[in-house]
Amino acid sequence: MKKFTSSMALFLLVASAATVVHAKDFEVAQKDKKFSQKALAVKVGDSVNFKNQDPFSHNIYSLSDTKTFDLGSYPQGQSKTVVFDKPGTVEIECAIHPDMKLVVEVSK
Repeated sequence: MKKFTSSMALFLLVASAATVVHAKDFEVAQKDKKFSQKALAVKVGDSVNFKNQDPFSHNIYSLSDTKTFDLGSYPQGQSKTVVFDKPGTVEIECAIHPDMKLVVEVSK
């Protein structure tokens, strides 16, 4: 019985490892009061790192139903990360610079 249990445990471990999907990490810079891109396509589980390359602070946020967040104000050289955990459209802005806009499309 012990051999069967070890074999079964190994099978379950291999089977579960085969279904693991690795999330991707993306970076969106903030430079010259703009996001480095206006649109981004990601998948559920992916993360986006928002890096401030401006000599002043930004406050990145979203009020979208798909993903609501507020990263708070952070200065040049710092970055903050958001993980997207469900599909849909996420509209992202800067609370300090209202012309900064980014749309993230999150798919399954």
